Amino acid sequence: MKTIAYLIPAFPVLSETFIGTEIRAMESLGHRVVPIAFRRHPGPAQTSDQRLAVRTWYLSDLGPADVGEALGGIRPSLLRGLGFVLRQRGLPRAALLYSAARVAAVMRYEGCTHIHAHFAQATTATAIVAARWLGIGVSFVGHGYDVYATPADLALKLDRVDFAVAVCEDMRRDFAVLAPCARVGVVYCGVDPRTFAPVVTGTPDAERLLFIGRLCETKGVEDLLEALALVPAAHRPRLDLVGDGPLREPLRALRTRLGLEDWVEFLGARPAEWLARHGPGYRALVAPFRIAANGDRDTGPVVVKEAMAMALPVITTRLMGCKEMVTDETGWRVTPGDRAALARAIEQVAICSSGQLAAMGQAGRRRLLELFTAERQARALSALIEAV
Repeated sequence: MKTIAYLIPAFPVLSETFIGTEIRAMESLGHRVVPIAFRRHPGPAQTSDQRLAVRTWYLSDLGPADVGEALGGIRPSLLRGLGFVLRQRGLPRAALLYSAARVAAVMRYEGCTHIHAHFAQATTATAIVAARWLGIGVSFVGHGYDVYATPADLALKLDRVDFAVAVCEDMRRDFAVLAPCARVGVVYCGVDPRTFAPVVTGTPDAERLLFIGRLCETKGVEDLLEALALVPAAHRPRLDLVGDGPLREPLRALRTRLGLEDWVEFLGARPAEWLARHGPGYRALVAPFRIAANGDRDTGPVVVKEAMAMALPVITTRLMGCKEMVTDETGWRVTPGDRAALARAIEQVAICSSGQLAAMGQAGRRRLLELFTAERQARALSALIEAV
């Protein structure tokens, strides 16, 4: 099986659990994976990703001598990436060439036979150039802001990679409009159902709802608080907000303005271990995703699949991949930004019996096991890579 270089902007990032999960799943299939990151991320990280970080190559650690050695060995092939370098507009050409040389140095040393980039920006541009120099396959996966908020040379990149990965059908269709001849596969970001598992005994009878995610515009937390205030107090569940981000203080002020201090608690950021331990005790997950003013959006949110793995019903919106994940049997989907509809869904969760919620949660876990596991994701991605 191919040795795969994974090129990522920063690692490890607490909220980007999908990268480490994918790498570990690919390794379990038999691939050797070489993580390469532009920089070390200074913030907290998942415990499992910290173990990966120990063997990650960081481009900042490589100097001119390493680059010169790599280029010396592939000098006859340097013209192969030049057309892309000249046509792209997202990066200064000198910076792109230097980054590609450092990546090529690592891949040549490690014997990589394919490079897969996460995010469709500098990582993908760099991967294309380095791969063409070495004569190996190259692919990338799009996520959210890189495709919809700040895209750079996206049509060109789709045409120049061996294949691209979309994380939901809506993204695949958008890629097809940009580059009709590009090879695009849909590979859902998966989760490990052994890590995120339901409570073995009992039924979900907690009175609290759970939100987990970055406190930013795309998560729809403002909509959530406004909707919660619309629910009659007699049926209003309490809500734990897990996460941190730029909207933390404005959201705390909104909680006060809406009179929800007794109903909403900010718990701050928590690692995946916390979610796996405490998540099954909640009544449901609420994830009211929306499109930000700059076009950014969540495309295939992992937290929804983690909730399904824990047999939690899910309240979410009909946005991007959420339409494919959550069904009427496993939760509620409302129009993004429709606070009245969101309030009605929250009230329905509050008045549902424990048995009804348990049935929905079990249906969600069955759907997760059928469609959205990390193993299934790895097998689909491996097949695409091995076919290059």
